[in-house]
Amino acid sequence: MAQFKLPDLGEEITGGDVVNVRVSVGDVVKAEQTVVEVETDKAVLEVPCPFAGRVTEVHVKQGDHVTVGQVLLTVDESVAGAAAPAKESPPAPAKEMPKAAARKAAPPAGKPAPKPAAPDKAAEAAPRKTAPAAGPVPVAAPAESDELVPAGPGTRRLARELGVDLRQVAALHPDQRLTEEHVKAYVKQQQAAAGPLAAGGAVPAPELPDFSQWGPIERVPFTSLQRKTAATLMAGWSNAPHVTQFDEADITELEALRKRYRETPQGKDVKLTVTAFVLKALTVVLKQFPQFNASLDPRTSELILKRYYRIGVAVDTEAGLIVPVLGDVDTKNLLTIAAEMNELAERTRQRKIGLDELRGGTFTVTNLGGIGGTAFTPIINYPEVAILGLARSREQPRLAGGQWQSRLVLPLCLSYDHRVINGADGARFIRRLVELLEDPELTLVGA
Repeated sequence: MAQFKLPDLGEEITGGDVVNVRVSVGDVVKAEQTVVEVETDKAVLEVPCPFAGRVTEVHVKQGDHVTVGQVLLTVDESVAGAAAPAKESPPAPAKEMPKAAARKAAPPAGKPAPKPAAPDKAAEAAPRKTAPAAGPVPVAAPAESDELVPAGPGTRRLARELGVDLRQVAALHPDQRLTEEHVKAYVKQQQAAAGPLAAGGAVPAPELPDFSQWGPIERVPFTSLQRKTAATLMAGWSNAPHVTQFDEADITELEALRKRYRETPQGKDVKLTVTAFVLKALTVVLKQFPQFNASLDPRTSELILKRYYRIGVAVDTEAGLIVPVLGDVDTKNLLTIAAEMNELAERTRQRKIGLDELRGGTFTVTNLGGIGGTAFTPIINYPEVAILGLARSREQPRLAGGQWQSRLVLPLCLSYDHRVINGADGARFIRRLVELLEDPELTLVGA
């Protein structure tokens, strides 16, 4: 009998929710056959079993929360035709996780854990890794394996949740087995040394009353997606002082151009949306205002300017809001942006999006125009410093050429981190975006 445990799912991922169990007791599985689907970090991952045999016991069911190392199945490998895996072979990682396969091997047993290398000047100029959104303090995430650091599973889980490098904690407590108290003390020390820019954070919520005393209630557990979304929003709201700037763009000419394109043969193949125009225009504006395409490192009081343009586009799915990222937007023409964005959104709705396609965004766009509303205040997608919201466009009377005309107007809602961006630059940014959207020909040539 062999027990198949949930393998390592990739960087900073400790587990997820079971959304589908593809096998039952008595089924014969082949090596590398997908047996479970796990929702984690807004993506649904197919988890393959590394060995073959007959399933004798299924230890999980749909809706269960599982963690790395937890037993999923028991398999009888003695079934005819079932080949056992090589003893030295580690469990196969879940699909769509190239980063996990590229990790460096751990040092040989018996050797002490390597000390963190001092960063060189080139490394200091590169974007720093930030803590997971669920953590209360922005400490750097581990860059290398810390498996040789003496610590229990609970301590390692806490360190992952807080983004703490256990090797740095171990350096403060040589020859000791690390505990959760060591990790908590390290976090408090980092908070005290972080300086005024890192101040803030959520105030602990008061205890809830017993609502059942007033009537019947039902408790519905959050899914992995809901927990991740809540943590990301809380990180953005509690770490960045928000300001939201509002403006309007007359997109009458843009809409006319879009309708003309729909009548062309190519227009039947590629759905050209207003969001595609906005993404194209944004790359122009972001280059002119680089502080909007950045992240703030509060530990060092440095602004990390990103010289690449990966824009996240919020997608409404049945499971909740998911933000896939479209890469290298500045190098793509309008039709390529539209085609790739449509394809990415469709795979997101089908929950076939990869983890790498949900990370590394530099700026986010969220569009509620298809639902309704006149304006809203989007929350920054931390550690980004700005987010653009689009509300529903509507016909309004505007003075044009000395005459009142009915014009199509798009409301724009720009939220930004006021530590990084002042009000004047916020106004300049959104006005430049309005100029490009009101002159779509200018947007097309990438002015």
